Amino acid sequence: MKFPQIHTLKQIATIINAEYVGADDFPVSGMNEIHVVEPGDIVFVDHPKYYDKALNSAATIVLINKEVECPEGKALLVSDDPFRDFNKLTEYFKPFQAASGLVAPSAKIGKGTVVQPGAFIGNNVVIGEHCLIHANVSIYDNTVIGNNVTIHAGSVLGGDAFYYKNRPSGFDKLLSGGRVVIEDHVDLGALCTIDKGVTGDTTIKTGTKIDNQVHVGHDTVIGKKCLIASQTGIAGCVVIEDEVTIWGQVGMTSGITIGEKAVILAQSGISKSLAGHATYFGYPAEEARKKYKELASIRQIPSIIEKIG
Repeated sequence: MKFPQIHTLKQIATIINAEYVGADDFPVSGMNEIHVVEPGDIVFVDHPKYYDKALNSAATIVLINKEVECPEGKALLVSDDPFRDFNKLTEYFKPFQAASGLVAPSAKIGKGTVVQPGAFIGNNVVIGEHCLIHANVSIYDNTVIGNNVTIHAGSVLGGDAFYYKNRPSGFDKLLSGGRVVIEDHVDLGALCTIDKGVTGDTTIKTGTKIDNQVHVGHDTVIGKKCLIASQTGIAGCVVIEDEVTIWGQVGMTSGITIGEKAVILAQSGISKSLAGHATYFGYPAEEARKKYKELASIRQIPSIIEKIG
């Protein structure tokens, strides 16, 4: 998430009431999670296990809960609770804005696009040309939709990330300030839910077709010309490369990559990254022919036991 203008380290420290290590005028251009940070970004870290990863990332400002040696060319924001203060920055730069009416005045809708009754179009939404938005679709703030996109009834684009910190008092939510970006010629079925990024974009690329009741988690990137069947659940920060086929009721964990032209058969569970140009099945998902041989061997166990007995 980029700020509307460059801020100084001192200005950011003032917003969150934090100490800092670095020049007063050290430039700060945005804030992001570790997997999408760029120079000028703030990244937060609140556990020693991840200090090195944050300090050596592309981010040039580290919001951290302990003063440590600062790498050259970087700055620190020292906070007793980086998670809380990251949320403060999200609230400051991307505050919630109530919409007025079903279509916000700031929304931009392209030529030839049809919005059916009951659909909600939030603040700063951009929808391209010749799209069809069916009844009762909800498109939250800052979503960007390309041309020739169809979204069927009841789908929700831009819901918050499912991201919580477990505290003694209960679960503390990490606020979401990112977007959903849908490229051209994408079809979304009925009752799909596409969560926005925490600070970056959840992206569905050109030509992908998604069936009914599919969930896509925050910051996930789905490539071009993918086919995803109904009741699939995709966690946050997943990368699905081009021309992947995912059949019904597949579930996958966060932070993995599915290689291009992979095929994942129905009801498979994906717990790790999978290479492209192969077909997978089962839980944990493995190459389908291997998995079928394992299942065939398991079915022979009762007869083997009977023979031994």
